[in-house]
Amino acid sequence: MDLDEVAGRLYGLPPSEFTAAREAEARAAKDAGDVRLARDIAGLRKPTVSASAVNRLAREHPDDLGELLALGRELREAWERHDAEALAELTRRRGELAGRLSRLIRRAAGLSAAAAAEAEQTLDAAVVDAGAAEEVRHGRLAKPLSYSGFAPAPAPRGKPAKKPTDSTASADSASEAKGAAAKGAAAKSAEAKRAEAKRREEAEAKRRAEVEARKAAERQEALEAHREWVTALEQAVQEHDERAERVAGLERKLAKARKRLAESAQRLEVAQREERHARHRVER
Repeated sequence: MDLDEVAGRLYGLPPSEFTAAREAEARAAKDAGDVRLARDIAGLRKPTVSASAVNRLAREHPDDLGELLALGRELREAWERHDAEALAELTRRRGELAGRLSRLIRRAAGLSAAAAAEAEQTLDAAVVDAGAAEEVRHGRLAKPLSYSGFAPAPAPRGKPAKKPTDSTASADSASEAKGAAAKGAAAKSAEAKRAEAKRREEAEAKRRAEVEARKAAERQEALEAHREWVTALEQAVQEHDERAERVAGLERKLAKARKRLAESAQRLEVAQREERHARHRVER
C-alpha cells in the first residue's frame, strides 16, 4: 500500500465519508508499522463539494473529460501560433463541451449554485493550464482550481498596402494615402483600447466571482464540519446516557447485594452467639 493508492480510494468517496475513511486508512498504515505513510494519509485534505464533483466526473465520465482536456491542449497550441481562425472554432467547441460536462456534474452531484460555479471554474482552469489538466484528470482534487484567463487572441492583420508603381504619382494621392493610413492606425488604436478595457473588466469580474466562490466554499466547508461535529456530539451524548444508565443499574444491584450481605452478616453474628451459649451449657 502506498500514498498514491490510498489517495485514489479516498478522493473517490463523497466528502461526508472522507474523514472517517482517511482515519481508518491512517490507522491501518500505522498498525502495519508504516508511520510515515500513516502521517501522510492523515495529512490528506478533505475535498470540497465542488472538488469532489469534479473527481467524480473524472472517474465516471473519463472519455468526456478527456475530450475537453484534449481540446484544451489544441486551444493552447493555437493561441501560441496566434491562429485566430483555429481559436474561434476551438472556442466554440470548448463552450459546447464545457456546457455538456457542467450538466453531467450538476445532475450527478446535485450541487448548489456556488459549488456548481466552482466546478465549472475548475474545468475552465483545466482547459487553459496543462498542470491543472493533469490534476483534474487524476481525480484527486481537494479544492477547486482557478485561472486568470487566456491572453486575448491577436487582432487579424490586414493585407499590406501595395507599393505605388507610378513614380509620377501626384502629391494629392500621397496625401490621401497618408490620411487613410492615419485613420486606420487611429481605428486600430481605439479598437485595442476597447479590447484592453473589456479584458480588464472581465478579469476584475472574474476575480470578484472567484473571491465570492472561495468564500462560499469556505462557508460550505465550515457548515459541513459543524454538521459532522453535531453528529459526533449526538452520538457522544447517546453513548454517555446509555453507559450512565448501565452504571446506575449496576449501582442499584450493588446496593441490593450490600443489603443482602449485611443481613447475612447479622444472621451469622446471631448464629455464632447462640452457638457459643449452647456450647457453654454443654460444658457445664
